[in-house]
Amino acid sequence: MGIPANPNDFGLFCEAAADFHVVTSGGRSIPAHSRVLASASPVLEKMIVQQCKKGRSGWAIQIPGVPCDVVIDFLRFLYAGKSCQPLEAVAAMERHGVQLLALSHAYRIRWLKRRCETEICGQVVPDDAVDVMKLARLCDAPRLFRRCLGVVAKDFANVQRSEGWRFVQTYDPHLELEVVQFMEEREQRRRRWRRERVDQEVFMQLSEAMECLVHICTEGCTVVGPHDGDPPSKNRGPCIKFRTCEALQFLIRHFATCGKKLAGGGGCIQCKRMWQLFRLHSSLCDRASCKVPLCSEFKIRMPEEGKMKGDEATWRLLVKKVTVARVMSSLDARKTPEQIHRAWERFRRRN
Repeated sequence: MGIPANPNDFGLFCEAAADFHVVTSGGRSIPAHSRVLASASPVLEKMIVQQCKKGRSGWAIQIPGVPCDVVIDFLRFLYAGKSCQPLEAVAAMERHGVQLLALSHAYRIRWLKRRCETEICGQVVPDDAVDVMKLARLCDAPRLFRRCLGVVAKDFANVQRSEGWRFVQTYDPHLELEVVQFMEEREQRRRRWRRERVDQEVFMQLSEAMECLVHICTEGCTVVGPHDGDPPSKNRGPCIKFRTCEALQFLIRHFATCGKKLAGGGGCIQCKRMWQLFRLHSSLCDRASCKVPLCSEFKIRMPEEGKMKGDEATWRLLVKKVTVARVMSSLDARKTPEQIHRAWERFRRRN
């Protein structure tokens, strides 16, 4: 059904076969069709049935509390339904989005309420975030409420200067406490995510070091030749495959010649690090014949050492984390299909 864009022409449009009137708070009577209103809202349907039971002529219902222009936009949405033109809907939401949300909640029009909630989410600013938050709580709009909380937490300095926040501090301590708790939990999540990112980077470096160790012991590199193979060529350039290759070669050369290791006692700090890398590789390695030194020896001795030292659970957790990092790295290296890439871009534009 084509609805006129001009609010002044809406009454003329509805006069055709109109059997009902909608009275605004300003006293204006707008002709309407009872079947359209009843099919759009169960609340309006009940009001219309009550009016019909009274048997009076000139049936009318009142929509108080909002200006006449808001009621006209509200009726336009009821007549057009979900097929309302996007440009007209956006313009109406910009004019009266908050009032339309309240009306759609009061008259139980779910599709219009979801539409209002979506449009208002993109219009929330720090100056009115608290006011919109109170409305979202009254209208049971959780998505809009969370959006307002995010705006408040992001720019709390400007929100504190708003009238809405001062009103909340004076008359609504529960909402103030909820906002403060949300901000504290948000900061805790951000700190936890930062720690997890740092830990993930460490596990990614360990995963890369395991691949680099296999590369050095199998193929050889700049200054360290392959295991049971010829020494590296002097004309060989720097390794560009792995970021950790140069540092790992230094540890291997030091491990091979360290006097403290040969004298017993486990060696120096660098030797102990190399021992741990060899052990980690043996925990991840599934090859029957591996060229990495001490791999088979660690596979035999690992269960006994774990029971003796009591670190089996901790070591298994480390192995699990490095394995997950290796899998995620291989997935990240894969080329994303073009269809999935386009779908992801469309999702990002909508949000």
